[in-house]
Amino acid sequence: MEGLDALFNPESVAVVGASSTPGKVGHDIFVNILKGGYTGTLYPVNPKAKSIASVRAYPDIQDIPDPIELAIIILPPRLAESAIKQAIEKGVKAVVIVSAGFKEVGGEGLEIEKRIVAMCREAGVRVVGPNCLGVINPNADVRLNASFSARMPKAGNISFISQSGALCTAVLDFAADKEFGFSKFVSIGNKADVDELDLLRYFHADPETEVIMLYIEELQRGPEFIQAVKEITGGDRPTPVLAIKSGRTSAGAKAAASHTGSLAGSESVYDALFAQSGIIRVESINELFDFGTAFAYKNESALGKMRRKVPLGNRVAIVTNAGGPGIVATDMTITSGLELATFSDETVEVLKSHLPQTANFNNPVDVIGDAAQDRYENALWAVIRDEGVDGALVILTPQSMTNAIGTAEAIVRIAQRSHKPILCCFMGIIDVSAGVKYLQEHGVPVYRFPESAAKTFGALYRYSRWLNRQHLAPFTVKHDKEKAKAIIAEAVEKGQTYIGEIGGTELLKCYGFNVLPTVLADSADQAGIAAEEMGYPVVMKIVSPQIIHKSDAGGVVVGLNSRDEMVEAFTTIVENARKYSPDAEITGVLVQKLAPRGKEVILGMTRYPIFGPLIMFGFGGVFVEVFKDVAFRLAPLTRNGARNMVRSIRANKLLSGYRGAPKADIATIERMLVSLSDLVLDHPEIKELDINPLLVHPEGEGVTVADCRLILEEK
Repeated sequence: MEGLDALFNPESVAVVGASSTPGKVGHDIFVNILKGGYTGTLYPVNPKAKSIASVRAYPDIQDIPDPIELAIIILPPRLAESAIKQAIEKGVKAVVIVSAGFKEVGGEGLEIEKRIVAMCREAGVRVVGPNCLGVINPNADVRLNASFSARMPKAGNISFISQSGALCTAVLDFAADKEFGFSKFVSIGNKADVDELDLLRYFHADPETEVIMLYIEELQRGPEFIQAVKEITGGDRPTPVLAIKSGRTSAGAKAAASHTGSLAGSESVYDALFAQSGIIRVESINELFDFGTAFAYKNESALGKMRRKVPLGNRVAIVTNAGGPGIVATDMTITSGLELATFSDETVEVLKSHLPQTANFNNPVDVIGDAAQDRYENALWAVIRDEGVDGALVILTPQSMTNAIGTAEAIVRIAQRSHKPILCCFMGIIDVSAGVKYLQEHGVPVYRFPESAAKTFGALYRYSRWLNRQHLAPFTVKHDKEKAKAIIAEAVEKGQTYIGEIGGTELLKCYGFNVLPTVLADSADQAGIAAEEMGYPVVMKIVSPQIIHKSDAGGVVVGLNSRDEMVEAFTTIVENARKYSPDAEITGVLVQKLAPRGKEVILGMTRYPIFGPLIMFGFGGVFVEVFKDVAFRLAPLTRNGARNMVRSIRANKLLSGYRGAPKADIATIERMLVSLSDLVLDHPEIKELDINPLLVHPEGEGVTVADCRLILEEK
């Protein structure tokens, strides 16, 4: 965070490349700072101009007689490099490079950017950009608009970080329409030096920032990002982080040898990263602002401290004067992971005493279309005090008896007395505008449609779960790392990039996995002897480096119970394999003890640049790519992370004793996920891995590896 204060709170700014020609970036940025009412001292630098916008210009930054804290550079790459060298000699603390033509175009531009960053780091000077919009601080003590956006936003308590400069101008325009305020606003462009994590740490420490918004195109830090942001979003002084990620598609999944590799696209990496660091992901700019308003919502606690309003649970009360919007809100509440609260008998009795007989006294509470403010006030006060209610949605539609401003005043009075969140939906524009404005002025979140209010409440609840999550003690594990290292080293020595079940089961055994007795046979007789030694029933599988998905090749036979069946199966498997892949090298046939029955899940891993191993867990067997009911997390995986991972898939119900079925051994699944994380971190040679299926037995009876495959990095 060192040096970042000079970006947002500089006592003096030099605009190097200021222009006297309106419409040029160098002119507009200088004028934006000037007209924005910057409270520090501003200097234009231009060797060809006497003045810019009636302010004396200097030919060189070193000609300025006073100290300079922040230099805004608006010059092409070669000139920018020499200007920054002079700025460093002048003693600047930070630099913002607005101009483009650097890393994003490659070649000489990239080399110049590297040299600039190197000399700035040596001098302890922080750099934002190149190729960025600039920085904005609307605070009345600073009023710095060092950007090419002519709009200075209102001061507020939300800071915004964007990789895209073009998006920033749209966001500022959007914010102005909603009268939405910012604490700080920054575009980071190429991220040559200052990146998202630097700014997240800075804004977390900033007393004027309550919520951080983030627009991401791609991150350049992996595990370090998760650990740092986890502390920001859920530590002793939590700051919510809301993120929108560009390009949300399944693109990026590889044509891979493993199921995990084929399912794990780049979005899986970001979903995992957000889940593990406590970042709330949003789907649109509109949603970003909807959520931001509610996350900044605070009131004074009994101890006199301002406290963020997040629900302790997901039970919501709805108060409305129209049935239709109430039904919409109910539907959206349920799809947002919430549930309608059930009122106590006392609450229902209070509602009946205040509302007409035609009203609905259960959830959602319909106060009827002719409701004046007193009905809203009495109904809301009754439900918000109910111990079975965690928060409320208030819906108002403009009707003949509606008093929007009076109802808003009543809501604010109750909101100031309750620690529970109250979100409002005042439908319409003209007739409810006074009420909407009053709610906004008093910090109560208000939306135009019930869907927005319900989705926002769902986001608050997700964040509440993150803040209040339990922290399990880590597993006590002991791995045979040396033996595992030797198995991988032998494969690498032989030039193998694929480790099948024989080496794979031995490797997994080193990390605590329960594996089955397994023998490689190169004849039907050998297969029969092996089966008799380990005991029937057995499974037979083809072994070939070229045939990874054995079932596809007809290379698996299950439930063999005699020597005759073994001989017949051996012949069938080999013939099927040769038909499937005539050039495949057939090493033999694997004879394996048939595993006891269990529910089929998959554990897997694929390795990503920057982010490292991405762990997968999901519904397994042959259906993994049909249902794609999987979850991803980045290693290292904690016990908490493993538990959340298991609970996040839809098939979790099948593991938890659904409809009287015995509960599966979920605790052992969690332990094995952590062991898998340890395995792939200890051995970076492993590129991809599948354990599919992992058979999960009833609670207390463990799990069994039924099949596995590992792909090693090519040398």
